[in-house]
Amino acid sequence: MQCTVTLLDDAQFECELDKHAKGQELFMQVCDHLNLLEKDYFGLANWETPTSKTWLDPSKEIRKQVPGAVYEFTFNVKFYPPDPAQLTEDLTRYYLCLQLRKDIIRGTLPCSFVTLSLLGSYTAQSELGEYDPEIHGTDYVKELNLATGQTQELEEKVMELHRTYRSMSPAQADMLFLENAKKLAMYGVDLHQAKDLEGVDIMLGVCSSGLMVYKDKLRINRFPWPKVLKISYKRSSFFIKIRPSEQEQYESTIGFKLPNYKASKKLWKVCVEHHTFFRVSTVEPPSSRRFLALGSKFRYSGRTQAQTRQASAEIVRPAPRFTRSASKRLSRNLDGVVGMQKGTRPVSAPVFSQAALAEAGIPVALDQPQTSTPIKTSRKEERKLEVTVETVEPPKTETAAEVKVFEFSNHYPLTRSFCNTIPMKPQEDLLRHHASISELKRNFMESVPEARPSEWDKRLSTHSPFRTLGINGQPPTQGCGMSCAAHACV
Repeated sequence: MQCTVTLLDDAQFECELDKHAKGQELFMQVCDHLNLLEKDYFGLANWETPTSKTWLDPSKEIRKQVPGAVYEFTFNVKFYPPDPAQLTEDLTRYYLCLQLRKDIIRGTLPCSFVTLSLLGSYTAQSELGEYDPEIHGTDYVKELNLATGQTQELEEKVMELHRTYRSMSPAQADMLFLENAKKLAMYGVDLHQAKDLEGVDIMLGVCSSGLMVYKDKLRINRFPWPKVLKISYKRSSFFIKIRPSEQEQYESTIGFKLPNYKASKKLWKVCVEHHTFFRVSTVEPPSSRRFLALGSKFRYSGRTQAQTRQASAEIVRPAPRFTRSASKRLSRNLDGVVGMQKGTRPVSAPVFSQAALAEAGIPVALDQPQTSTPIKTSRKEERKLEVTVETVEPPKTETAAEVKVFEFSNHYPLTRSFCNTIPMKPQEDLLRHHASISELKRNFMESVPEARPSEWDKRLSTHSPFRTLGINGQPPTQGCGMSCAAHACV
């Protein structure tokens, strides 16, 4: 049985397997080929349509999951980590960056012009290295495929930001890329087409924090995993049972209509896998007492996020040295038509000029291989490199209790949704500006505003026996009324 897997850098991996081989055997061969140890975040997908995929079940035979005799799959990120900084190896973060770049180009990860420019500058730093006018020239970003229908304005903004980076390794550029990409609203959301009970077209999104409902590309509802008691499906209908809130007394069930039975079951499987991976500490082996049990026997059989982090902490091998392959390039012919072609030069590390290395005081070694190196920086230095963000929706504290269907004991913080802003000034000026703003805020909070005398205080003389002093020797304001919570009364 001949199997073909398209990797994240668009390379082809082919292997010959037995006709009774299971999905786990093919997945392990792909991970061994990529030298990937943190493999639990990834999976193999079979694309039925350009927008619909089905994940390959590692516990079942491949030929029973794929219709026809053509076994073609793609290697993709299945579980997007809420905090990519907790990944141990640079190789894992690099593959996650490749997946997110594909999501942006495909349109499943929408972002604003500001965020797209920032992410594009980190992509240029990772693939092209530090800017050098002798090497890159003027319009060097035109070769990179950053977004669908990218404009000249976007390319100019990416080059403007890229020219400000100094002594930034490819691993650091990938880390900054992930730190900003994880704050996007659609980061790691697996979308499924559905309809509500009134027949209105909606999209159901499954992610690490729960189940989301979208309408016209806007989120209209959210069901976190701690509030979900049960998920089920029947024919083409999908149901979720919600835990009652403080104001409610009974549980509520919400139903959705999916295109067919297969789509409903696929959504149910995705929900079970995401809930088990992100919310459960360990996976219990399937019970043998299911002779007369009803319902599906499907259970997530892989390692959970907690087990993956524990295994990643025990990795003792040196940082793997890998070649960073060039992304797909944009080629423009004489008619102005934009085409796609593979880059001719694989980029494994940033290309630093001799002058830049001399200015930084770094000795130049002509025979030194250029590969990515692990980042070992303090949290303060990482904070300096991050971009200022503004919270859109702060998560509310939720009380977690025992779930009927999914028994779990581990609780993970929900992913926040952020709106990125881009630095328009050099990094030193930006840090100095932030420090001055913080100092102004601190002085404002520490200062006590002087109380203005009212008309009644002006009429009273200073030695009047009816006049009393308030806090800090200041005369009290007019009657307390409804504002007694804001000041103390004597």
